[in-house]
Amino acid sequence: MREPPTRAVDLLRQGPANPAALRDLTARFIALLKPFERRGASATTGVRSGLIPAEQAPRVVYPLLRRAGSRTPEDTATIRGANYCYAEYGGHTGMWSNYSPAITERDLTYAQRLGINQIRCFITYEAYRDNPDQFRQNLLHLVRAADARGIGVMPVVNYNQQLQGSGYPGAEEWAKFLVDTLGQEPGLAFWDVYNEPDYPPGQPERSAPRVAFARHMAEVFRRLDGHTPITIGCAYEYTMEQCVDVVDVLVYHGYQQTREAIRYDIEQARLAGAAVHKQVLNDEIGCLARANPYDVAIQEYMDAHVGYYLWELMIVWNGRGWGDVHGIFYPDGTVRDPSIPAAVMGFFRHRGPDMVLERPNRENRVTRTIAEARNWLGNANGEWRAGLDTAEVAANLLESAQLVALRELPTRQVQLLRRGQEDRGALRALLEQEVAALQPYER
Repeated sequence: MREPPTRAVDLLRQGPANPAALRDLTARFIALLKPFERRGASATTGVRSGLIPAEQAPRVVYPLLRRAGSRTPEDTATIRGANYCYAEYGGHTGMWSNYSPAITERDLTYAQRLGINQIRCFITYEAYRDNPDQFRQNLLHLVRAADARGIGVMPVVNYNQQLQGSGYPGAEEWAKFLVDTLGQEPGLAFWDVYNEPDYPPGQPERSAPRVAFARHMAEVFRRLDGHTPITIGCAYEYTMEQCVDVVDVLVYHGYQQTREAIRYDIEQARLAGAAVHKQVLNDEIGCLARANPYDVAIQEYMDAHVGYYLWELMIVWNGRGWGDVHGIFYPDGTVRDPSIPAAVMGFFRHRGPDMVLERPNRENRVTRTIAEARNWLGNANGEWRAGLDTAEVAANLLESAQLVALRELPTRQVQLLRRGQEDRGALRALLEQEVAALQPYER
C-alpha cells in the first residue's frame, strides 16, 4: 500500500477531468483484480447512491432510553462496536453449541485493548431449546464478561420458522426468557429484535412478513422490558425509514462501495432520525469483498459523528464463516491488516497530494541485498542459513517500505522456510521474487 489505489482515485476526483489517466488507472486495476475473478458468482445487491442531500440534519443528541448504570451510551455516536462470535466453530450456532468462558474472555480482552466499547452478538433459539439452563448461564457469562471490560452488549435475537409462523407461537416466551435473563444486567445495552428482515431486496413477498414480525417483536420487547432501547437491524437505510415508529434507535447496515455512497446513506439516515428525534447508528460495516474497506468506512462514520459496529471482531474461519472477507483478530491476537485497528483508534492512511514516498535504498541497502541474493542464487552450494538471512532482509525491505502487496507477507514465507525442512528450490523461488520486486528501487 505504498501507493494506495484509493489515493489515485481521490486525486483524479480532485483535479480536472483526465480521461486518459482514468483509462490507464482502470486498466491497471482490472489487471490486478483478474486473478481473483470467479466467473458466475453473483454480487451483493441493494447498494444505492445519489446526490448527498443539500439539507443537512442537525447534530443533536436526541434523548435515549437507558437504565441507570447500564452500558447504553447517552450518545450512540460514541459507539466503536464490533459484531462478535468465536473465530472457532464457524459462526454463531457453533459458538453457542460450544460455548467457552475462556474463549469469550480471551476475545473480549482483545476488544478491550483495541478500544471497542460495544459488541453485537447473535443469539440462537436452538441453543436455548436444547438446554435452557446452560444457555442462560452462557448468556450471563458473556454479558458480564463484556461489562467487566467496559463493553456493552447488543443481543441480536434469532428465531426459527415455527416462531414466525401464523400467530407467532412461542415467540413471546422466547423473548420473555431473554428479558428475564438479561433485562437487569448492566452490560445489556440494546435489544436488536430482528436482523435484516428486509433482505434480500426487491422481494416484498419474502420480506414483508418478516418486517411485520420484526415490528411485532419490537412491541413485545418494549412491553417486557421498558428500560432498554429497542432496535431492528435493517439491511438497508430505506427500510429503516419504514420502522422508525417502533424502535428507539434507528439502525441500518451499510457496505457501500464509494465514499460518496457511504455519505449519502449516512445523511439520509440522519435526516430520518432528525424527523422523529431519534438517534441513528450503523451496526454492520466493513467488507473487503464488497469494496467497503474498514478504514474508509470507519473514517466516514467518525467524520459524520455516527456510531458503528464492524463486521466482525474475529476472523471466523474453519472452512466456513466469513473470515476470508471479514474480521480483525486471529485467535492468538494477531491481526490480518493493521490498518483496521489503527482506524478504530482514529488513525488513517494519508491519501493527500503531499505524500512522502519511502526510499528504501537511501543507505544502499537494496543494492547490497540484491547483490547478496544474486551471489547465493549463483552458488549451487550456498549456505542454507545465509540464504534465509538474505531472504529475510529482502522481505523486511519490501514490507517496511510497502513495495509489495501484503496479502502474502514475505516475512511469513521466510518464517515458514525456517521452521520446515531445508527446501532450496522454495528458497530460490522466494529470493528470485524478492530481487524482481526490489530492482525498481535500486537507485
